[in-house]
Amino acid sequence: MSLTALFKDKTVFSLEVFPPKKDSPKEAILPTLQQLQAINPDFISVTLGAGGSTHSSGTVQITDLIQNQLNIPAVAHVPGLYQTKEQVLNLLDHLAENNVKNILALRGDRIPGKEPAGVFNHANELISFVHEKRPDFSIASACYPDCHAEAASFVDDIAHLRQKVDAGADHLISQLFFDNQSFYDFKEKTEIAGIHVPIEAGIMPCTNKKQIERIASITGVPLPKKFVAILDRYADSKEAMRDAGIAFAVDQIIDLVSEGVDGIHLYTMNRADIAERIWDATKSVFAAANSKKQQRASSH
Repeated sequence: MSLTALFKDKTVFSLEVFPPKKDSPKEAILPTLQQLQAINPDFISVTLGAGGSTHSSGTVQITDLIQNQLNIPAVAHVPGLYQTKEQVLNLLDHLAENNVKNILALRGDRIPGKEPAGVFNHANELISFVHEKRPDFSIASACYPDCHAEAASFVDDIAHLRQKVDAGADHLISQLFFDNQSFYDFKEKTEIAGIHVPIEAGIMPCTNKKQIERIASITGVPLPKKFVAILDRYADSKEAMRDAGIAFAVDQIIDLVSEGVDGIHLYTMNRADIAERIWDATKSVFAAANSKKQQRASSH
């Protein structure tokens, strides 16, 4: 089933997980996935691994677990920068064998000292290739409310995003952000640019100051004053930092759902306990929003 169909009837709630470390068995993530299953997310995406990893076997195995054991739609991250056409087709074939037909097509992170394959230097090239060669796949791609760190300007970034949609991306998942106004301003820019596919807001709960500061420095995502105050005040208390980070994420989500966001994509960092707490605090908001959508749909 194409994930795009989900957005017609509801405000989507989805999750992202990453594979265990190379020296750990893939089944090590199963307890986390089973705990996340209780949330009943609309889908779960699986990264290819941290730091620009190009090792795909873990992603294939974990999407298989999600899709076929837990019966939750699975989305596999497919970065193209270091892959040939044959490698991409091979990966897609392995996914299809496991009934996984949803991917998140990305350029992928650059790996210092490693030469790209030279085939898919931009995400739109990968999207176009998959759309042509495997038209039965549903393709999501990434977007950047605070502008891609490598983009020359916001105008340039939105132009590249339009290329991805024109190439065949049927829905978008945003990079994490901590200021909802950035997302609303970004949405306005996409509408002006004629981009009308569903856009999920990527939310990452902050439970570790150093981790968030590192992510912010890599991505260029700005940290608003309110958020910095939380980091500074509670960084030395693990419990307080966790609770404040969850509360901040919940506040973001409630505001976004109230404003009619297409969906929320929660970057879980494999912390099922935190994802559960966020869902418990927001599920009634999703239910109310979905009830209104269904009422509007039935009245037309």
